[in-house]
Amino acid sequence: MDLRIKNALGVVGVVAIVIVALSAWSWVAAVSRSTPPGATFSVSGQGKAVGVPDVAQFTFSVTTEGGKDVGALQEENNTKMNAAIEFVKQQGVEAKDIETLGYDIQPRYQSYDCRPVPYYGETTAMGAPEAIRVRAVQPCPPADIVGYTVMQTVQVKVRDFSKTGDIIAGVTAKGANNVSGLNFTTDDPTGLQNEARGKAIQNAKQQAEMMAKQGGFRLGRLISVNEGGYPGPYYYEKAALGMGGADVASAPAPSIEPGSQQVNVTVNLVYEIR
Repeated sequence: MDLRIKNALGVVGVVAIVIVALSAWSWVAAVSRSTPPGATFSVSGQGKAVGVPDVAQFTFSVTTEGGKDVGALQEENNTKMNAAIEFVKQQGVEAKDIETLGYDIQPRYQSYDCRPVPYYGETTAMGAPEAIRVRAVQPCPPADIVGYTVMQTVQVKVRDFSKTGDIIAGVTAKGANNVSGLNFTTDDPTGLQNEARGKAIQNAKQQAEMMAKQGGFRLGRLISVNEGGYPGPYYYEKAALGMGGADVASAPAPSIEPGSQQVNVTVNLVYEIR
C-alpha cells in the first residue's frame, strides 16, 4: 500500500512539472507572439566631461572717424592697428593665432529734417487756433556724406593665460578702442568629447538593460546610435574689458581666470527586442 502511494505521488509530481513547463512555454510563446518581428525600442543617455581650457580668445578693434580724406583715415587706423599687433607678437603670440576678422570703411551722413511745418491760422475768441494748415516745403535734399569711419577687427588666441590681462591692457594702450568677446576654450576638444561620449553610451546601456529586465524581454542587436550636444566655449564674464583712450592706457591689467569647460554629450541608442 505504501509503495502504491509513493508511486502515485511520483506520478503527481511529474505531472505538476510537466504542467509548469507547459505553462512557461505557453507564456514565452505568448510573449513571442505579442512582440512583432523587427520591434525596437530606444533609450537616451547623457555624459559629461570637465576640463581646463587651454586657449583664451578675444577680439579688439581700432576705429578712426574723420572727414572725407579716406587715405588719411586709413593711414591713421593702420598705424594704430599695426602697433597693437606688433605688441601682441612681442608677448609671444604666434602669427597663426592672430586673425583679421574684418576691415570696414563706412560713410557718415548728414541728413536733413524735412517734415512739414504747421501753420496756425486765425484764432477764435477763446485763443485756440481756428484752423491748422501746412506750409508747402521744397523737396528734401539727399543726405550728404560728411566723412568716413574706418574700422579693423582682429581676433587673438592667447595660450599663456598669465599674459592675457597684460595683452588686453597693452592693445588698448596702443590705440584699440574696443575689446570684447573674451572666452576660454579647448584648442582640441576631442579628448573631452570622447570621455563624455563614453559615459553617455554607458548610461544608455544601463537604462536599456534595466528596461529589458523590468519589461520581461531580452535585448537584441544595437541598430543605431545618434549623438548630439557639444557645447560652445566657456565664456568668462568677470574680466573688465576696457575701451581705448588715456584712462584705459593707465589702468591696471584686468585679472583673468579661465575657469573650467564642460562638454555634454547625449546619445540615443535603438535596440531590437527579442
